[in-house]
Amino acid sequence: MSACASARLVHWEYGRVSADVLGCWVPDRPEDVAEVFAKADFPWWIAGGYAIELAVGRGLRAHGDLDVLVLRRDQALLHELLADWDLHVADPPGQGELRPWRPGEVLRPPLHDIWCRRTSKAPWSVQLMLDEAEGTQWVSRRTPEIRLPIDQLGRTSEAGIPYLAPEVQLFYKAKATRDKDETDFEAVLPLLDAPARAWLADAIKVIAPNHPWLRRLLPVSRT
Repeated sequence: MSACASARLVHWEYGRVSADVLGCWVPDRPEDVAEVFAKADFPWWIAGGYAIELAVGRGLRAHGDLDVLVLRRDQALLHELLADWDLHVADPPGQGELRPWRPGEVLRPPLHDIWCRRTSKAPWSVQLMLDEAEGTQWVSRRTPEIRLPIDQLGRTSEAGIPYLAPEVQLFYKAKATRDKDETDFEAVLPLLDAPARAWLADAIKVIAPNHPWLRRLLPVSRT
């Protein structure tokens, strides 16, 4: 089985559309992305399952894609950085439809999901997620009342790779928890300090007041 075919089996959860339609995934590694983004003059963070692995310092499971979070306000700089790549935006989001992200085009909500590959013949390797910001505050794309200072949004690995803070990544995973999200939660929970657990518990209460993770977080959550 080719790497591309194998990636289809691991990755495909997107809008119930066959990977044969949009092409397969062979995700980059975080260190590959760090090399590409080394010249970026805007903040960015490895997200998704790889962010959890960077937090715990070890691999946990197979990955079908690699997510990178960027603030929407930096999208022009992002497009310039990846000017030689083949970039497509999911439009409408979550429906298994892609179209080219054209130079100079400003992506406005709800568009936020960008698929990236090095050429039109290559497999997809990076998935960019645009998130909102107001001044010095990150604002959840899904739930605007959930906020955090941008300087608290991420961490940096021992190798110098920026990644999304695990409590923020778990917040995104809490909306529709899958087996792999439970794996990530169990692995990183012991590393969350009291403020991180409290923030995560309070954020989950907004979107899923009866979420089972709350039982593990509530002892240190704010009331």
